[in-house]
Formats: sequence, C-alpha cells, structure tokens
Amino acid sequence: MAGRINDDDVKAVRDAVPIDSVVSEYLQLRNAGGGNLKGLCPFHDEKSPSFQVSPSKGLFHCFGCQEGGDTIAFVMKIDHLSFSETVERLAAKAGITLRYEEGGYNPSHQRGERIRLIEAHQAAAEFYVRALESPEAEIGRTFLAERGFDQDAAAHFRVGYSPAGWDHLTRYLRGKGFSDKELITSGLSQDGRRGPIDRFRGRLMWPISDTAGDIVGFGARKLRDDDNGPKYLNTPETPIYKKSQVLYGIDLAKKDIAKASRAVVVEGYTDVMACHLAGVTTAIATCGTAFGNDHIKILRRLLMDNGSARVIFTFDGDAAGQKAALRAFEDDQKFAAETYIAIAPDGMDPCDLRLVKGDDSVRDLVEPRTPLFEFALRQIVGRYDLETPAGRAAALDEAAAVVAKIKTSSVQREVAVQLAGLVGILDQEFVVRRVAQLARWARDKGGDHGERGGRGGTQGARGPRGGAPQQAAPAPAFSGPALNLRSPAHRTERELLKLALQKPALVSPAFDAYGVDEFTAPPYAAVRQCIEEAGGAEQGVVDDRAYLGAVLDAAPDNTVRNLVTELAVEVFHGKSIDETYAGMHLVHVRLRAVDRRIADVQSSLARLGTNVAPQDLAAAQNEVWVLQQYAQTLRAHGAAAL
Repeated sequence: MAGRINDDDVKAVRDAVPIDSVVSEYLQLRNAGGGNLKGLCPFHDEKSPSFQVSPSKGLFHCFGCQEGGDTIAFVMKIDHLSFSETVERLAAKAGITLRYEEGGYNPSHQRGERIRLIEAHQAAAEFYVRALESPEAEIGRTFLAERGFDQDAAAHFRVGYSPAGWDHLTRYLRGKGFSDKELITSGLSQDGRRGPIDRFRGRLMWPISDTAGDIVGFGARKLRDDDNGPKYLNTPETPIYKKSQVLYGIDLAKKDIAKASRAVVVEGYTDVMACHLAGVTTAIATCGTAFGNDHIKILRRLLMDNGSARVIFTFDGDAAGQKAALRAFEDDQKFAAETYIAIAPDGMDPCDLRLVKGDDSVRDLVEPRTPLFEFALRQIVGRYDLETPAGRAAALDEAAAVVAKIKTSSVQREVAVQLAGLVGILDQEFVVRRVAQLARWARDKGGDHGERGGRGGTQGARGPRGGAPQQAAPAPAFSGPALNLRSPAHRTERELLKLALQKPALVSPAFDAYGVDEFTAPPYAAVRQCIEEAGGAEQGVVDDRAYLGAVLDAAPDNTVRNLVTELAVEVFHGKSIDETYAGMHLVHVRLRAVDRRIADVQSSLARLGTNVAPQDLAAAQNEVWVLQQYAQTLRAHGAAAL
C-alpha cells in the first residue's frame, strides 16, 4: 500500500503554487484593497463578490458561505479530490517529485480516481492527434479544410481522429497501464462482447476541457455515411464529465472573457474555432445540451457581474435556434451582465460566415446590437396577426407573461413600455399595469412577495425643505428574489447602506430621515430597518464599533445579519469616498423615491378618471406639484436640498 506523502514535500507544494494563480483558473479575481483579491464565490451562488484571497498569507475565505483555507483546501473542495490527490496534482503543476513515508514512490495504479481519469483523457487526446495524421484520417482532414481549418488550426484546438477499428485506443491505453475498469469509467471505452471496445470510432475528435484546463471528455463528429450513430457523440456522464457543467473552449477563452468582460456563446465546436481564429477569443459553446444554470454560474464567476459585462448568444436563424434563444431568455435574469443575440445574414453560423465572408464578418456579427429580451419578445409577437384586435390581445397575453418574470421593477417597466410598441398598443400604461398584475399573481401564487416593499409610495420622502418623513412600517426579514445588480436603484441603495455602516459621519444626519420603504429591494429595506432600530447612523458617529454591533443585534435572522456584515466590509465603488460621493447617493435614492410617488399618484388619477371627488383630485394634484418642485430642487441643488 502506498504511504503518506512526506510532510516537507506537502509544505514545498504549498509554497511553490501561489493560491491566486490556482484560484484564477476558476474565477476572475480583482483588487480588494490591502493586498487582497476578491471574486464571486465558486462554492455558493451569489450576486456580490464575498470571496477573498490573500496571496501573502496563502489563504482564501468567503464571507458569504464561510468556506476558507489554503491552496490545498481550495482544490480539494472545488474539484472534489482527496488530500493526496490534490497534493499530487499541485506537485505535478509545480514540477515537484513527491516522496512517501511508507513504501517509497506511489504506484500509479493507486493514485486517485480523478487524476487517473484525467491522465487517461490526456493520453487519449495525444493518441487522437497523432491519428489525424494517418492515411485513414484523410476524410477528417478534408472535413476541416472544407470549413477553413488548416493543420495549425487543428493543432491549436488539439483536434484529433479516432480510428475506425474496434479497440485501437483501448489497446493503446492498456499499454499505458490503465485498467479496463478505468477505461469504462472514463467513458473512453465501452463494454463489448469480448471485453472493452473504443466508444469513438472513425470520427473527428474535439477534446473538452474544464475551467482548469484538464481534458475531461470528447466531442466526436460523424464523418462517414455508413456510421449509424448520431451526428455528434459526446462523452457520457462520468465522475469527471457532466455536460451541464462544461463549456467547450472555456480553457482557451477564460482569460479574455475576464479581461474583456464579454462572452460569446455559440452552438458548436467548429463555431468556437471559427470565432477564435477570427479574433473573437471569448467564444465558448455548450456540449450537446442547452445553455443552462450551471453554465451561467461558470460565466458569472469570470465576468464578475460588473455593470459593463456582455454575453452575446449566436443562434441559427431556424426554428431550433429561435427556440434556443427563448430558453436562454428564461435564464436572462440570472445574469448581471447585459445579454444580446446575434444572428448572421441568411442564418449562417459563425463557421459558415467565416468561410463565405471572412474574419471581419465574424467579428462584426458578435458586436452587441439586439438585446436578448427584445429578440425573444419579437419572436413571440411575430406569431400573431397584429392587424386585428384579437391578434394584438393574444400577443400581449403571451408576451406580458414573459415580461412579468423580470424581477427588477424598473427593468420590468422599461421592457413593458417596449412591448407596447411591439404590439402596437398606444396606451403604454395599460401594458405596464397588465405586466405588473401578472407579476403580482405569480408572486402571490408562489408565496414570493418579490419587491413589493417600497413600491406603494414614498412615505419616507420628505416634503420640500424640512418636511418630516412619515413613519414607515417595519421591514420584515426578506425572503424575496436575489438582488439584480443590473438595477441602478439596487446599486445605489447598496452603496448608500455601505456608507451608513462604514462611514456614518458622511451621511448623518440626512440618512436617518430616510424611510425604510425608500429602499426598493427587500433585503436593503431590512438592513435599513436594522440601522433604525440601532439608533440610526448618527450613533455610528459617536461610537462606530458599538453602533455596528447594535445593527447586527437588531437583525431578525442570520440572512439579514450576514448581509449587514457583508455591507460593512465590502469595498466602495467610487475612487474618492467623501461628502460629494455620499451626497450623490443620498440624492439619487431620494429622487427615485420621489419619482415613484409621483408616478403612483398620477397612475391612480388615470385609473379613476372622472370618478374622483373634486377635493381628492385637488389634493392629489397639489401633492404631485409639491413633489415635482422638490424633485426639481434636488436635481438643481443636490444634497443641499435634503
């Protein structure tokens, strides 16, 4: 039996492999200040980066899920490896030869399963690449050449060929020391009548790597008419390959995706090749499955959910491509990035487009133009006859249900207004109300109260110059939807709460006059309520440490308490955190509250029409006038008008 790895060697591995270089293989890291780096945690789903790495200490810690440790602990958890497997993997990366306390060097057949399976795939990839040079593989080389890929392109993407015989690869890997059990488990071989045979035979082979660059599977393309199998055949589900959790080309594209804050999602292996060779080096593709939630998580960790991030989907213009676009739109809200769709002229995919019109046309194709939501709505509306009232009504019913799924109220309203234009309904407010109604029904049915906190008015907004705020109802502990970082309102509210917790002197005493319902996101309303119960931001000016403790004590549950902690340590987005910066956020939050109240009153008047009593009409009109004057003053004089 193989012995324990020598302690000195374990220490040498820890010292030799910088933790930031390892973590960067899985997610994008940015400067968090104080020599630390931050990113979106790979161990739990989050909207704001709470995962921090300290290169100087060789440690990581997530303030969201409390996972932490050193380089070895990170790799063990993210790749589900044992301690020995992890040390062996990192040692190989660092070029360190390990010693074992009992029994000398570790025999290869006793190494961890994951490492053995990855080694088998690496050996298979090398075998396939060499096989592409054989006379038998002429058909494969012709296939590539006809699509504009030369020998250098094939080598760059490690494209290979699987010989047409029954067990060429199986015999080769046996000769490398791999057992039949390992070959079956890896998916490279399958059971035959007389033992294992090759799973892939007579096909063009693309290696599929995980984010760290390890080959975990293959995509195989049929080349011959007498091949009765599917056009594309992928590795089956194995301990190291889950098709819903891999993206072809991610190992080549991840650095540029993080650098450019942009990802291009295409449909096939040759499309990825065409994009990269044309200069679109952020292209990736799914592997025989629809783009789904796990794929979104991979991209979000690389894009870091910053406001300028872009995800561009390229789908064929046929019915299947349109269906894929609609599926992608259903998951659109899980991105903080803006999502777009690109469809080439004549419905060509990027590979065909490059072949027919050249590299420039591919680069031009993926420039963001059509928002995904707009494309999805046009596809829905286009199925109806908009020349008739019945057709417009039916189109509205189907499309409004889609728009109602948008969780952020401001975005939902904006899209609803665009939907009115697409359907040809002049009364935009009617469409906005219809969408809002459907959203309320969906929330009530699902027991999800969404963002209703703060949507009914701005009771906390003061009148011009010193009017006292009305008392807001206490905000309950939130259980609503995840925050949408694309919402300008949510971003501003978050920054204001960070100021109130970290630099209360900059926002006090003005902040303490803000009502709980001026914070439109339920989680932020809950934090605002905690600050109020702790005595307000003014208490933070007196005793900062005791104030933060009181805010935490006021939290109704761990969810709110964790959010308070997160906001209390998160870095600010601005370069200069001063009175000007604080005043800007105070004004923006208040202005949005005033504008919402104006819209609510005007909407109520429009609904009531002539059925409103004269005195009520006069009071409402006066309130609108006062609020409009206050808004004008805020815009003109900023924080001085608070």
